[in-house]
Amino acid sequence: MAITVNLYYHGKNGSARKFAEEMISNGVVDAIRQEKGNLKYDYFLSLDNPETLLLIDSWENQEAIDLHHSSKMMKQIIELRNKYDLHMDVERYISDEDGVPESDQSFIRK
Repeated sequence: MAITVNLYYHGKNGSARKFAEEMISNGVVDAIRQEKGNLKYDYFLSLDNPETLLLIDSWENQEAIDLHHSSKMMKQIIELRNKYDLHMDVERYISDEDGVPESDQSFIRK
């Protein structure tokens, strides 16, 4: 049962993008991707709102998320969020163990 968290970072004057760039350049993103239980950690820019950045953060289970939240990297992340004055909206999803239904397969171009 994978858990995926979508974090929408909202800032001003390009601060969300600068936050992601600093997360990448200082090695925090690579370190998070190496954490036990991490399945995905990717940033995406919004075409509708250039001041919004989406982080798709996926973990094997809640225990992996809890370990991440108690890691030393979390302090760095919080400091950078504050530095760039970012605010967040969060969505959380639990994976569908059965995958994509056959009825939906015809809509997926591979």
